[in-house]
Amino acid sequence: MNLKDRVAVVTGGGTGIGRAISEHFARAGVRVVVNYSRSREDAEDTVKGIQANGGTAIAVAADVSNQPQASALMGAVITEFGGIDYLVNNAGWSQRVPHPQLEDLTDEIWDHVFNTNLRGAFYCVRAAAPHLKKHAGAAIVNIASVAALMGQGSSMAYAASKGGMVTLTKSLARALAPEIRVNAVLPGFVRTRFAGWTEAHFSATEKITPMRRLATADDVADATLFFCGWANGTTGETLIVDGGMAPLSPSI
Repeated sequence: MNLKDRVAVVTGGGTGIGRAISEHFARAGVRVVVNYSRSREDAEDTVKGIQANGGTAIAVAADVSNQPQASALMGAVITEFGGIDYLVNNAGWSQRVPHPQLEDLTDEIWDHVFNTNLRGAFYCVRAAAPHLKKHAGAAIVNIASVAALMGQGSSMAYAASKGGMVTLTKSLARALAPEIRVNAVLPGFVRTRFAGWTEAHFSATEKITPMRRLATADDVADATLFFCGWANGTTGETLIVDGGMAPLSPSI
């Protein structure tokens, strides 16, 4: 499919996986809206890199866990580009809390995780859906996590929020069909600064991953682009990108 001049909104698009998604979409000719909440310099740097390589991108600030700001984000996209073809719900937050330490998983952590990871995704979908429906081939991709399947990850709250995102994906796929396809990508451990994982954690996991390498941000971006540009007969689906860890785990 020719993606030139289509428009994609990537929440949390200036760092880590979000940055890779923004860059991959731009290389495919998509005009990219790089959303950020706190990482302004990273988002602007991502935009500058895209523009230096001949792509089109803008950075737009919005806290997607706030409904008015999520709506304002979509309004800014319409003002700048006139429409929306793709929404990638990538914005996320977590704080590492060992799962057995139940008392340390405070209400504040639960609220921040769910407000950003799950409620924010819904707010963005609700604001973008009327615009997406106007464009043939429109798609939404939710960036969830293998934590949704394995019950592992940086905290129980994080795993639960991503489990909710997988369920939300299926519900939205039914609710928004046939105009909008909705799918989810489930990354495993990826070397980014998210949640403050150390190189020791990454290396230990890499050694027990069937492919003997962790999935990369570029791998996740490729899967996301696939769902938007080529998987025209697919909705309500989840795609695991983790080097084989979750699919081949005896615990699933």
